[in-house]
Amino acid sequence: MNKEKALFNWSGGKDSALALYKLQQSREFEIAYLLTSISQKYQRISMHGVRVELLEKQAERIGIPLVKMEVPDMPTMEVYEETMRNTLSKIKEEGIKTSIFGDIYLEDLRTYRENKLSELDIKGVFPLWDLPTDNLIHEFLDLGFKTVTTCVNEKYLDKSFVGRVIDEDFLKDLPSNVDPCGENGEFHTFVFDGPIFSKPIAFEKGEIVLRKYEAPKTEDDSDQCFSNEKEDPELYGFWYCDLLSTE
Repeated sequence: MNKEKALFNWSGGKDSALALYKLQQSREFEIAYLLTSISQKYQRISMHGVRVELLEKQAERIGIPLVKMEVPDMPTMEVYEETMRNTLSKIKEEGIKTSIFGDIYLEDLRTYRENKLSELDIKGVFPLWDLPTDNLIHEFLDLGFKTVTTCVNEKYLDKSFVGRVIDEDFLKDLPSNVDPCGENGEFHTFVFDGPIFSKPIAFEKGEIVLRKYEAPKTEDDSDQCFSNEKEDPELYGFWYCDLLSTE
């Protein structure tokens, strides 16, 4: 029997890697493409800050074709949604009507994704949904995955946490208010080894920088996730560790 073709939303990080591993083990879907959102200006994975060159090495070693969805730097929600809609519409023409995500908890985000997908008659699938994150991160490590933090939110973590390989010591060092999978956006990662790869990805750590961003706005200058009552825009700070391919 032919398996249903699906699109996998690939961030390059640990949750994506574990979700993809579980899907491959279940053999429920045929993953036709990995879809990754890319900063058009910087040619890096959105939010994670990982260079496209390293993303391409991940896809090559996973053995699944990569679709790069380029978006402007700090796009409005309207621009992002239009870009996503156009990208998914083209993929759907190949008979793909399932889109898979590595999300674990965030109800609002899942509802948003499902609502937007339903407009295109595409189904959302969430293989890690509502599983305990402390169990998931230990399962991830026990399977032999290796990952390094590439971005940390300074609201939750200081500079010392970026550029670190996640291991038991890292987990012990996390403050009690930080989810062990960073599910609330506390940190993002790059997976460089594990059972889904044909071989590890070699890299070295580069510059560490702090970048500040304004809260995202829609084109009408309102956003349901952020308040606009303050005269001065609220700034969000993130520590990034650049990773450089050594292959």
